[in-house]
Amino acid sequence: MSADSAPKPAPFWSTPEFPRVLPFVVFLLIGSLAGKLFPGSEYWLYALKTVAVAGIVWALRGRLPEMRWQVSAAAVGVGVLVAVIWIGLDGRIPSLSALYDRISSLWTGRAPEPQPVDPPWNPLAFFKDAPALGWGFLAIRVLGRSLLVPMIEEVFYRSFLYRMIVRPDFLEVPLRAWNPMAFAGTCLLFGLSHPGQWLAAIACAALYQGLVLRYGRLGDAMVAHGVTNGIISVYAITTGQWQFT
Repeated sequence: MSADSAPKPAPFWSTPEFPRVLPFVVFLLIGSLAGKLFPGSEYWLYALKTVAVAGIVWALRGRLPEMRWQVSAAAVGVGVLVAVIWIGLDGRIPSLSALYDRISSLWTGRAPEPQPVDPPWNPLAFFKDAPALGWGFLAIRVLGRSLLVPMIEEVFYRSFLYRMIVRPDFLEVPLRAWNPMAFAGTCLLFGLSHPGQWLAAIACAALYQGLVLRYGRLGDAMVAHGVTNGIISVYAITTGQWQFT
């Protein structure tokens, strides 16, 4: 077969990776600008990325057959357990940056310099003169974290990344296929993506992945993730612990 007649590779947007990676990447890219454009931009950008990524997920839903909610007792139980772990470990485990500072100080013999602490995400305080706007942004946050984030993160980590580590043609890997390297790698990356609560995030990833491995479907992990984020959001609002938002 000549070079001219050789089949051309499919464009990226037609590959199975595209619908599983794009929503996650867009969510991260828009979120990376939070607070950097103008005061309060983190609230407007969260609303923007929630609406934009929800539209992308809706447009690509036909190419994501595994993205189906599945309510089960195990899913709800795991969601509650992860919320308890997440809240319970807050302030008890140093963040990754704090660990780095401690290791660096031991290595250099110099005490770490205090790092500035960003104010917590609290639209009710920022928009205190426009409470309707503050509550509106808070509602978008809670809905985004409890419904949209579980969908895009579970599809990315549990459906795409875990199986991609097993083999490149990941759609040929069953969702319940056990692979220790994929399990450890996915949990570690999920932990690194939550540097302030890295240990809780690793436990979270392990439990969510366990649901997928147990039932061979993504929906239970999505429900568990949504229950976790919903409980944490309610806890943050009712107790004023805004670091959890």
